[in-house]
Amino acid sequence: MKSLAQIITNIIDFFYRPFSKWMSRQLFRYAACGGGNLVLDWILYFVVYHFVVGHEVVNLQFSIFNLQFAQAITPHIAALCIVFPITLLTGFWLQKYVTFTQSNLHGARQLARYILVVVVNLAVNYYGLKLCVETLGWWPTLSKIIITIVTVAISYFCQKYFTFRKK
Repeated sequence: MKSLAQIITNIIDFFYRPFSKWMSRQLFRYAACGGGNLVLDWILYFVVYHFVVGHEVVNLQFSIFNLQFAQAITPHIAALCIVFPITLLTGFWLQKYVTFTQSNLHGARQLARYILVVVVNLAVNYYGLKLCVETLGWWPTLSKIIITIVTVAISYFCQKYFTFRKK
């Protein structure tokens, strides 16, 4: 996997030169990795929302200790729940092995911190989608894109100064 990270790093660094006057190599790598993961998130969200969930409410029914539970999940939130774990893992891997390679924190600690930051971003996504789609009546995919712009800014500073910081 590290050789794949090196290949990705080399490709990103190949395009860095024209941007070197305006940003650090680390910021450029963050933008490239985050941008790639973001596009993956948008594509997966679109596919899951339109073709997996199919614009339908997802009804979950389960029982715990002979207690029956039922929960209806709106299609835009169901799509978010399906896509989230995939982009969580790809995002962590890219940031750890391509962007923030100088961090000497233990990998498990990085993952725990990364998940904490992502949970904050997930909350922003969840409540943002609820607000934009259900209250304001905006299209789900457009709402997701707008909310993602907000979470990218939050994520960069948290990842740089918290998750992958040097000891």
